[in-house]
Amino acid sequence: MKEKHVAVVGAGTMGAGIGQVFAQSGYEVDLVDVDEKILARSKGRIEKSVNKLASKGAIDPTQVDDILGRIHPVPAIEKMSPVFLVVEAVPENFDLKKKIFTALDKTAPEGAVLATNTSSISITEIAAVTRRPEKVIGMHFMNPVPLMKLVELIRGIATSDEVFEKIDGLARELGKTPVEVQDYPGFISNRILMPMINEAIYALMEGVATAEAIDTVMKLGMNHPMGPLTLADFIGLDVCLDIMEVLYNGFSDPKYRPCPLLKKMVSAGYLGRKSGRGFFVYEG
Repeated sequence: MKEKHVAVVGAGTMGAGIGQVFAQSGYEVDLVDVDEKILARSKGRIEKSVNKLASKGAIDPTQVDDILGRIHPVPAIEKMSPVFLVVEAVPENFDLKKKIFTALDKTAPEGAVLATNTSSISITEIAAVTRRPEKVIGMHFMNPVPLMKLVELIRGIATSDEVFEKIDGLARELGKTPVEVQDYPGFISNRILMPMINEAIYALMEGVATAEAIDTVMKLGMNHPMGPLTLADFIGLDVCLDIMEVLYNGFSDPKYRPCPLLKKMVSAGYLGRKSGRGFFVYEG
């Protein structure tokens, strides 16, 4: 087991960002994805991000090649190195995560910690599919990962103190601020954020104000850096819906009922920035 070598499973936006921050901190990173096109795209995304940080003086320009050289695309979990930590960063789908963690439990070294970047799904349920629930922890990074300081560290019911302290120290080494959170639906960030976004969508559906007006009120009146509908587009409306459904099912409380307009837009394929259209229209 290599103590300066980690794996990130899922090479989408979050996985690429997580891999980048580890590489910037001197870690070798296996970036794992079954889709080689996604791996190639993520490698390009990381290169663009690192060069942008170097141009702004946020990292030493002479370190760019070394950072990029520490990212190793890997096309299957079975082919990853004997790492001490795996961070799963696949979409918010419990069945998919269950499949991934079952495979990781068989492949990763016995002492390796298995972390998940889930933004809402129960750590306890994910850990239960493994033979090492005490070594499973939530490590929820914020997007964009290279810039956002917060990491929610979520304890499952069996997560050991030793594992928590190890990952807490690691998050600080990455330049992040870890916050301890217990395992309840949505944790803290999305339990508070998503109902606010959902209520903004209700206000739009009910004709209380336009999308532009709703966002302006929250930016100028509440000093938010972006309005809730713009933020929903940035996150992805499908992701917002998935999280609201986790909250609604997890608490059985009607206050978490997803807005019908949100459901309709996801059904139409209006997913926000990534599809070119959400509450606003995006070009390029």
